[in-house]
Amino acid sequence: MTISYAATSAGFRSLMAGFPTGVAVITTFGPDGEPWGMTCSSVCSVSVEPPTLLVCVRAGSPTLAAMLRRGEFTVNLLHHGARPVAELFASGDPDRFDRVDWAVPPVSGGPHLVRDAHAVADCRISRRQQVATHVVVFGEVVHVTQRPGEHPLLYGMRQYAAWPVS
Repeated sequence: MTISYAATSAGFRSLMAGFPTGVAVITTFGPDGEPWGMTCSSVCSVSVEPPTLLVCVRAGSPTLAAMLRRGEFTVNLLHHGARPVAELFASGDPDRFDRVDWAVPPVSGGPHLVRDAHAVADCRISRRQQVATHVVVFGEVVHVTQRPGEHPLLYGMRQYAAWPVS
């Protein structure tokens, strides 16, 4: 059976729920050095030369405002055991950084979630483009940190999952 319908907000959400993706927490610092962050599954590689990725962030997001002021951000790609962290950073809890371990290495666009990320990309904003309700932020990757052996956390069909280990 095939279902066909006009594109609506609900229908589009249903379409994208069928496209599993990795889960990231985007982090940066505000003007007073306070950490900001949010869960984001809209992360995509753009180019290898120079290494560039993009993140899509809701236009009114305080994390976006801090990213744009600072000109830098960090993409923390969460590992399979970090579902509680994904949920925490999706909640907007003001104390979220008090509830996770994080560090600021010498080369950093934002806090690194040291126990929860299997890979981290520190980025310098190279451009941005508002598209409807979101801003597409392009970041040139200036530093990468990886933890081999960890498997990524996935999100699709409105649920979290782990990459199957063979």
